Amino acid sequence: MYKKTDFHFSLWLFTAMAVSMAHILVAYASRTGETQAIAELIAEGIRMAGGSVTVKKISEIKNKAGLDGYDGYVFGAPTYHGDMVNTMKTFLFMAEKADLAHKVGAAFGAFGWSGEAPPRIFDTMAHIYHMRMVSGPLLLKSAALGGGLRMAQDYGKEVVDTIGTV
Repeated sequence: MYKKTDFHFSLWLFTAMAVSMAHILVAYASRTGETQAIAELIAEGIRMAGGSVTVKKISEIKNKAGLDGYDGYVFGAPTYHGDMVNTMKTFLFMAEKADLAHKVGAAFGAFGWSGEAPPRIFDTMAHIYHMRMVSGPLLLKSAALGGGLRMAQDYGKEVVDTIGTV
């Protein structure tokens, strides 16, 4: 039998779930596929924490409108020869035009020796875009080495948790 209170509770529950689900963009540059693998693991962690996630190569985001509609942003790039790849630099200049202030941000990347790219991306998001950042950047040599799988998933969970505390 249909009860009015059952309908209202169901409507409230559906609305509460829709509002509480954080929608996060994970955008990455990758040359060998290692940064892409880390991006996918971060996305898995976001899903495990109850968030909704879109994973895109930065080349798929053509203008600042491609950054609209997200609660959080995770940008990643590898370090090559002590620097981030040029495609990420170009992407960061474009992203500066988007309204990302006070949104949650995070940065990650793969590296062989030095790992400069993730901290530089992180600092750009914090100090230029004025985003609310997670605890720090995620630097991994490989998603498959030294607990990288778990670290990447936990990083995704941290993004969702940080959104929940806004």
